[in-house]
Amino acid sequence: MDTDIIRVPVDLSDRGYEIYIGSGLLRKTASFVQAATELTHAVVITDSNLKTTHAQIVAENLAQSGITCDLLTIPAGESSKSLRILEELWGELLEIKADRRTVVIAVGGGVVGDLAGFVAATYTRGLPLIQVPTTLLAQVDSSVGGKVGINLPRAKNMVGSFWQPTGVVIDPLVLHTLPDREYQAGLAEVIKYGVIMDDEFFTMLENHVAEIHARDPEILANIISRCCQLKAHVVENDERETTGLRAILNYGHTFCHAFETVTGYGRFLHGEAVSIGMMCAARLAAMLDRVDEAMIARQESLLRACKLPVAVSDLDTEALLEAMQHDKKVEHGKLRFVLPIKLGHVELVNDVPLELVRQALSAPGTSPGS
Repeated sequence: MDTDIIRVPVDLSDRGYEIYIGSGLLRKTASFVQAATELTHAVVITDSNLKTTHAQIVAENLAQSGITCDLLTIPAGESSKSLRILEELWGELLEIKADRRTVVIAVGGGVVGDLAGFVAATYTRGLPLIQVPTTLLAQVDSSVGGKVGINLPRAKNMVGSFWQPTGVVIDPLVLHTLPDREYQAGLAEVIKYGVIMDDEFFTMLENHVAEIHARDPEILANIISRCCQLKAHVVENDERETTGLRAILNYGHTFCHAFETVTGYGRFLHGEAVSIGMMCAARLAAMLDRVDEAMIARQESLLRACKLPVAVSDLDTEALLEAMQHDKKVEHGKLRFVLPIKLGHVELVNDVPLELVRQALSAPGTSPGS
Protein backbone atom coordinates (compact mmCIF):
# COMPACT_ATOMS: atom_id res chain seq x y z
CA MET A 1 0.00 0.00 0.00
CA ASP A 2 0.98 3.66 -0.42
CA THR A 3 3.92 4.67 1.78
CA ASP A 4 2.25 8.03 2.46
CA ILE A 5 -0.46 6.26 4.40
CA ILE A 6 -0.23 6.60 8.18
CA ARG A 7 -1.18 3.43 10.03
CA VAL A 8 -2.30 3.50 13.65
CA PRO A 9 -2.81 0.04 15.17
CA VAL A 10 -5.42 -0.60 17.85
CA ASP A 11 -4.10 -3.62 19.73
CA LEU A 12 -7.03 -5.56 21.14
CA SER A 13 -5.83 -9.11 20.54
CA ASP A 14 -8.28 -10.86 18.21
CA ARG A 15 -10.41 -7.68 18.01
CA GLY A 16 -7.49 -5.48 16.98
CA TYR A 17 -7.53 -3.44 13.79
CA GLU A 18 -5.72 -0.75 11.82
CA ILE A 19 -6.63 2.88 11.30
CA TYR A 20 -5.51 4.05 7.85
CA ILE A 21 -5.00 7.79 7.34
CA GLY A 22 -4.13 9.32 3.98
CA SER A 23 -5.24 11.82 1.36
CA GLY A 24 -7.37 10.24 -1.35
CA LEU A 25 -8.22 7.05 0.54
CA LEU A 26 -11.98 7.54 0.07
CA ARG A 27 -11.64 6.45 -3.56
CA LYS A 28 -9.62 3.38 -2.49
CA THR A 29 -11.94 2.18 0.27
CA ALA A 30 -12.53 -1.23 -1.29
CA SER A 31 -8.87 -2.26 -1.08
CA PHE A 32 -8.69 -1.39 2.62
CA VAL A 33 -11.97 -3.13 3.40
CA GLN A 34 -10.79 -6.25 1.57
CA ALA A 35 -7.52 -6.17 3.52
CA ALA A 36 -9.45 -6.00 6.80
CA THR A 37 -12.16 -8.61 6.23
CA GLU A 38 -13.47 -11.11 3.71
CA LEU A 39 -16.00 -9.23 1.64
CA THR A 40 -18.58 -10.14 -0.99
CA HIS A 41 -21.59 -8.06 0.14
CA ALA A 42 -21.40 -4.59 1.67
CA VAL A 43 -24.09 -2.34 3.09
CA VAL A 44 -23.04 1.30 3.07
CA ILE A 45 -24.97 3.34 5.63
CA THR A 46 -24.82 7.13 5.24
CA ASP A 47 -26.95 10.23 5.71
CA SER A 48 -28.92 12.39 3.31
CA ASN A 49 -26.11 14.96 3.02
CA LEU A 50 -23.58 12.41 1.77
CA LYS A 51 -25.69 10.01 -0.30
CA THR A 52 -24.65 11.46 -3.67
CA THR A 53 -21.13 12.52 -2.66
CA HIS A 54 -18.79 10.62 -0.31
CA ALA A 55 -21.04 7.58 0.10
CA GLN A 56 -21.58 7.32 -3.64
CA ILE A 57 -17.82 7.37 -4.21
CA VAL A 58 -17.38 4.51 -1.73
CA ALA A 59 -20.26 2.50 -3.21
CA GLU A 60 -18.93 2.90 -6.75
CA ASN A 61 -15.43 1.90 -5.65
CA LEU A 62 -16.82 -1.24 -4.02
CA ALA A 63 -18.85 -2.10 -7.13
CA GLN A 64 -15.81 -1.62 -9.38
CA SER A 65 -14.00 -4.14 -7.19
CA GLY A 66 -16.72 -6.72 -7.80
CA ILE A 67 -18.44 -6.33 -4.44
CA THR A 68 -22.21 -6.35 -4.25
CA CYS A 69 -23.20 -3.13 -2.51
CA ASP A 70 -26.42 -1.70 -1.09
CA LEU A 71 -26.65 1.94 -0.01
CA LEU A 72 -28.96 2.84 2.90
CA THR A 73 -29.62 6.46 3.85
CA ILE A 74 -30.80 8.07 7.09
CA PRO A 75 -31.88 11.69 7.60
CA ALA A 76 -28.94 13.93 8.50
CA GLY A 77 -28.77 15.15 12.09
CA GLU A 78 -28.55 13.99 15.71
CA SER A 79 -32.26 13.13 15.82
CA SER A 80 -31.54 10.07 13.63
CA LYS A 81 -29.72 8.39 16.53
CA SER A 82 -33.08 7.04 17.64
CA LEU A 83 -34.89 3.76 18.13
CA ARG A 84 -37.22 4.61 15.24
CA ILE A 85 -34.41 4.99 12.70
CA LEU A 86 -32.61 1.97 14.13
CA GLU A 87 -35.71 -0.16 13.60
CA GLU A 88 -36.07 1.12 10.04
CA LEU A 89 -32.48 0.10 9.27
CA TRP A 90 -33.01 -3.38 10.72
CA GLY A 91 -36.04 -3.70 8.45
CA GLU A 92 -34.08 -2.58 5.38
CA LEU A 93 -31.37 -5.15 6.12
CA LEU A 94 -34.05 -7.83 6.18
CA GLU A 95 -35.40 -6.64 2.83
CA ILE A 96 -32.01 -6.81 1.11
CA LYS A 97 -31.35 -10.22 2.69
CA ALA A 98 -28.28 -9.19 4.65
CA ASP A 99 -26.68 -12.12 6.46
CA ARG A 100 -23.69 -12.79 8.70
CA ARG A 101 -21.26 -12.42 5.79
CA THR A 102 -22.51 -8.89 5.09
CA VAL A 103 -20.12 -6.08 6.04
CA VAL A 104 -21.54 -2.75 7.28
CA ILE A 105 -19.62 0.32 6.11
CA ALA A 106 -20.45 3.57 7.92
CA VAL A 107 -19.74 6.63 5.76
CA GLY A 108 -20.39 9.85 7.62
CA GLY A 109 -19.96 11.70 10.87
CA GLY A 110 -20.50 10.62 14.43
CA VAL A 111 -24.25 10.09 14.10
CA VAL A 112 -23.83 7.73 11.15
CA GLY A 113 -20.91 5.92 12.80
CA ASP A 114 -22.71 5.42 16.10
CA LEU A 115 -25.98 4.31 14.52
CA ALA A 116 -24.50 2.10 11.79
CA GLY A 117 -22.18 0.62 14.38
CA PHE A 118 -25.11 -0.30 16.60
CA VAL A 119 -26.85 -1.84 13.59
CA ALA A 120 -23.73 -3.92 12.95
CA ALA A 121 -23.47 -4.92 16.62
CA THR A 122 -27.06 -6.14 16.84
CA TYR A 123 -28.21 -7.47 13.46
CA THR A 124 -27.79 -11.26 13.45
CA ARG A 125 -25.93 -10.66 16.74
CA GLY A 126 -23.03 -9.03 14.99
CA LEU A 127 -21.76 -8.02 11.54
CA PRO A 128 -18.26 -6.80 10.59
CA LEU A 129 -18.04 -3.01 10.66
CA ILE A 130 -15.83 -0.61 8.74
CA GLN A 131 -15.79 3.05 9.76
CA VAL A 132 -15.21 5.68 7.07
CA PRO A 133 -15.54 8.92 9.04
CA THR A 134 -16.08 12.10 7.05
CA THR A 135 -16.10 14.78 9.77
CA LEU A 136 -13.16 15.90 11.88
CA LEU A 137 -14.96 14.92 15.07
CA ALA A 138 -15.58 11.41 13.81
CA GLN A 139 -12.05 11.03 12.42
CA VAL A 140 -10.34 11.93 15.70
CA ASP A 141 -12.78 10.40 18.13
CA SER A 142 -16.06 8.61 17.54
CA SER A 143 -14.95 6.24 14.75
CA VAL A 144 -12.26 4.71 16.98
CA GLY A 145 -12.81 2.59 20.06
CA GLY A 146 -16.01 0.68 19.41
CA LYS A 147 -18.63 2.74 21.23
CA VAL A 148 -21.87 2.54 19.25
CA GLY A 149 -25.45 3.37 20.14
CA ILE A 150 -28.43 5.67 20.07
CA ASN A 151 -29.93 8.46 22.18
CA LEU A 152 -33.01 8.34 24.35
CA PRO A 153 -35.15 11.49 24.49
CA ARG A 154 -33.94 12.15 28.04
CA ALA A 155 -30.38 10.83 27.84
CA LYS A 156 -27.56 10.97 25.29
CA ASN A 157 -25.91 7.68 24.22
CA MET A 158 -27.71 5.73 26.94
CA VAL A 159 -28.46 2.67 24.77
CA GLY A 160 -25.59 1.03 22.97
CA SER A 161 -22.78 -1.47 22.93
CA PHE A 162 -19.04 -1.91 22.52
CA TRP A 163 -18.50 -3.15 18.97
CA GLN A 164 -15.06 -2.66 17.53
CA PRO A 165 -14.71 -2.02 13.81
CA THR A 166 -12.54 -4.30 11.73
CA GLY A 167 -10.92 -1.25 10.17
CA VAL A 168 -11.09 2.55 9.97
CA VAL A 169 -10.36 4.44 6.73
CA ILE A 170 -9.70 8.18 7.12
CA ASP A 171 -9.27 10.60 4.22
CA PRO A 172 -8.37 14.11 5.46
CA LEU A 173 -9.26 15.59 2.06
CA VAL A 174 -12.97 15.12 2.75
CA LEU A 175 -12.69 17.74 5.49
CA HIS A 176 -12.42 20.42 2.80
CA THR A 177 -16.09 19.83 2.01
CA LEU A 178 -17.25 20.48 5.59
CA PRO A 179 -19.04 23.73 6.43
CA ASP A 180 -16.94 25.94 8.71
CA ARG A 181 -19.20 25.39 11.71
CA GLU A 182 -19.01 21.61 11.40
CA TYR A 183 -15.23 21.68 10.99
CA GLN A 184 -14.73 24.00 13.93
CA ALA A 185 -16.95 21.84 16.12
CA GLY A 186 -14.60 18.92 15.51
CA LEU A 187 -11.69 20.98 16.82
CA ALA A 188 -13.16 20.79 20.32
CA GLU A 189 -12.43 17.06 20.47
CA VAL A 190 -8.95 17.70 19.10
CA ILE A 191 -8.24 20.25 21.83
CA LYS A 192 -9.68 17.83 24.38
CA TYR A 193 -6.92 15.32 23.67
CA GLY A 194 -4.28 17.93 24.42
CA VAL A 195 -5.91 18.85 27.72
CA ILE A 196 -6.39 15.29 28.95
CA MET A 197 -3.24 13.52 27.72
CA ASP A 198 -0.64 15.56 25.84
CA ASP A 199 0.43 19.08 26.76
CA GLU A 200 2.98 19.16 23.91
CA PHE A 201 0.18 18.42 21.43
CA PHE A 202 -1.85 21.25 22.99
CA THR A 203 1.09 23.62 22.48
CA MET A 204 1.43 22.49 18.86
CA LEU A 205 -2.23 23.38 18.31
CA GLU A 206 -1.70 26.82 19.85
CA ASN A 207 1.21 27.41 17.46
CA HIS A 208 -0.61 26.34 14.28
CA VAL A 209 -4.06 27.92 14.52
CA ALA A 210 -3.73 29.58 11.10
CA GLU A 211 -2.82 26.30 9.38
CA ILE A 212 -5.65 24.54 11.20
CA HIS A 213 -8.17 27.07 9.93
CA ALA A 214 -6.70 26.74 6.43
CA ARG A 215 -7.23 22.95 6.70
CA ASP A 216 -3.61 22.33 5.74
CA PRO A 217 -3.40 18.63 4.69
CA GLU A 218 -0.11 17.97 6.47
CA ILE A 219 -1.25 19.54 9.74
CA LEU A 220 -4.57 17.68 9.53
CA ALA A 221 -2.84 14.33 8.98
CA ASN A 222 -0.62 14.98 11.99
CA ILE A 223 -3.55 16.05 14.16
CA ILE A 224 -5.74 13.11 13.18
CA SER A 225 -2.99 10.54 13.63
CA ARG A 226 -1.97 11.88 17.04
CA CYS A 227 -5.56 11.91 18.30
CA CYS A 228 -6.04 8.36 17.02
CA GLN A 229 -2.82 7.24 18.74
CA LEU A 230 -3.95 8.74 22.04
CA LYS A 231 -7.40 7.21 21.82
CA ALA A 232 -5.99 3.83 20.78
CA HIS A 233 -3.77 3.85 23.88
CA VAL A 234 -6.76 4.47 26.13
CA VAL A 235 -8.95 1.88 24.42
CA GLU A 236 -6.21 -0.75 24.52
CA ASN A 237 -5.91 -0.30 28.28
CA ASP A 238 -9.59 0.07 29.16
CA GLU A 239 -11.75 -1.13 26.29
CA ARG A 240 -14.98 -1.41 28.26
CA GLU A 241 -14.49 1.30 30.89
CA THR A 242 -13.76 -1.13 33.71
CA THR A 243 -10.67 0.59 35.18
CA GLY A 244 -11.77 4.22 34.87
CA LEU A 245 -9.04 5.15 32.38
CA ARG A 246 -11.39 5.42 29.41
CA ALA A 247 -13.56 7.85 31.34
CA ILE A 248 -10.92 10.55 30.76
CA LEU A 249 -12.09 10.72 27.14
CA ASN A 250 -15.33 12.17 28.50
CA TYR A 251 -13.70 15.40 29.67
CA GLY A 252 -16.41 18.07 29.45
CA HIS A 253 -18.99 15.53 28.32
CA THR A 254 -21.10 15.35 31.49
CA PHE A 255 -21.91 19.02 30.98
CA CYS A 256 -21.99 18.60 27.19
CA HIS A 257 -24.57 15.83 27.18
CA ALA A 258 -26.78 17.82 29.55
CA PHE A 259 -26.69 20.82 27.17
CA GLU A 260 -27.60 18.58 24.23
CA THR A 261 -30.39 16.79 26.11
CA VAL A 262 -32.04 19.92 27.53
CA THR A 263 -31.99 21.61 24.11
CA GLY A 264 -33.46 18.55 22.37
CA TYR A 265 -30.26 17.70 20.44
CA GLY A 266 -30.99 20.54 18.03
CA ARG A 267 -29.27 23.72 19.18
CA PHE A 268 -25.61 22.72 19.50
CA LEU A 269 -23.35 20.62 17.37
CA HIS A 270 -21.73 18.00 19.59
CA GLY A 271 -18.32 19.66 19.46
CA GLU A 272 -19.81 23.02 20.40
CA ALA A 273 -21.40 21.47 23.48
CA VAL A 274 -18.07 19.74 24.27
CA SER A 275 -16.29 23.10 24.13
CA ILE A 276 -18.70 24.72 26.58
CA GLY A 277 -18.57 21.59 28.76
CA MET A 278 -14.76 21.71 28.86
CA MET A 279 -14.90 25.26 30.18
CA CYS A 280 -17.47 24.26 32.81
CA ALA A 281 -15.24 21.37 33.86
CA ALA A 282 -12.18 23.62 34.06
CA ARG A 283 -14.05 26.15 36.21
CA LEU A 284 -15.25 23.35 38.46
CA ALA A 285 -11.69 22.10 38.81
CA ALA A 286 -10.58 25.59 39.82
CA MET A 287 -13.30 25.76 42.49
CA LEU A 288 -11.89 22.53 43.89
CA ASP A 289 -8.36 24.01 43.86
CA ARG A 290 -7.21 21.46 41.29
CA VAL A 291 -5.95 23.84 38.58
CA ASP A 292 -4.75 27.42 38.35
CA GLU A 293 -6.24 30.24 36.32
CA ALA A 294 -3.41 30.06 33.77
CA MET A 295 -4.49 26.60 32.62
CA ILE A 296 -8.11 27.74 32.29
CA ALA A 297 -7.01 30.81 30.34
CA ARG A 298 -4.96 28.74 27.88
CA GLN A 299 -7.84 26.36 27.27
CA GLU A 300 -10.31 29.20 26.75
CA SER A 301 -7.93 31.09 24.48
CA LEU A 302 -7.41 28.11 22.18
CA LEU A 303 -11.13 27.30 22.06
CA ARG A 304 -11.89 30.91 21.15
CA ALA A 305 -9.09 30.96 18.57
CA CYS A 306 -10.78 27.95 16.97
CA LYS A 307 -14.07 29.90 16.93
CA LEU A 308 -15.82 27.69 19.45
CA PRO A 309 -18.37 28.77 22.07
CA VAL A 310 -17.08 28.81 25.64
CA ALA A 311 -20.25 29.40 27.71
CA VAL A 312 -24.03 29.44 27.62
CA SER A 313 -26.25 31.48 29.95
CA ASP A 314 -29.88 30.91 28.95
CA LEU A 315 -30.46 27.29 30.01
CA ASP A 316 -32.22 26.28 33.22
CA THR A 317 -29.61 25.14 35.73
CA GLU A 318 -31.92 22.72 37.52
CA ALA A 319 -32.93 21.11 34.23
CA LEU A 320 -29.26 20.66 33.39
CA LEU A 321 -28.57 19.07 36.79
CA GLU A 322 -31.49 16.71 36.26
CA ALA A 323 -30.11 15.70 32.87
CA MET A 324 -26.72 15.04 34.45
CA GLN A 325 -28.29 12.44 36.71
CA HIS A 326 -28.66 10.28 33.58
CA ASP A 327 -24.95 10.50 32.77
CA LYS A 328 -23.32 7.07 32.51
CA LYS A 329 -20.63 8.08 35.03
CA VAL A 330 -23.21 8.56 37.81
CA GLU A 331 -22.87 5.94 40.54
CA HIS A 332 -25.66 5.52 43.10
CA GLY A 333 -26.93 9.01 42.37
CA LYS A 334 -23.51 10.65 42.89
CA LEU A 335 -22.19 12.83 40.09
CA ARG A 336 -18.64 12.16 38.93
CA PHE A 337 -16.63 14.47 36.69
CA VAL A 338 -13.45 14.25 34.66
CA LEU A 339 -11.41 17.22 35.88
CA PRO A 340 -7.91 18.49 35.09
CA ILE A 341 -5.08 18.84 37.60
CA LYS A 342 -2.73 20.32 35.01
CA LEU A 343 -2.57 20.66 31.25
CA GLY A 344 -2.19 17.15 29.86
CA HIS A 345 -3.59 15.30 32.84
CA VAL A 346 -7.12 14.72 34.18
CA GLU A 347 -8.69 12.53 36.84
CA LEU A 348 -12.13 11.12 37.62
CA VAL A 349 -13.49 12.98 40.68
CA ASN A 350 -16.28 11.55 42.82
CA ASP A 351 -19.06 13.19 44.83
CA VAL A 352 -18.66 16.79 43.67
CA PRO A 353 -20.93 19.18 45.65
CA LEU A 354 -23.97 20.21 43.62
CA GLU A 355 -23.60 23.84 44.61
CA LEU A 356 -20.21 23.97 42.90
CA VAL A 357 -21.68 22.35 39.79
CA ARG A 358 -24.35 25.06 39.78
CA GLN A 359 -21.68 27.72 39.96
CA ALA A 360 -19.73 26.12 37.11
CA LEU A 361 -22.89 26.21 34.98
CA SER A 362 -23.76 29.82 35.74
CA ALA A 363 -20.86 31.59 34.04
CA PRO A 364 -21.90 34.49 31.75
CA GLY A 365 -22.74 33.36 28.24
CA THR A 366 -20.91 34.39 25.08
CA SER A 367 -21.47 33.78 21.41
CA PRO A 368 -19.27 31.44 19.34
CA GLY A 369 -15.92 32.91 18.58
CA SER A 370 -16.58 36.10 20.52
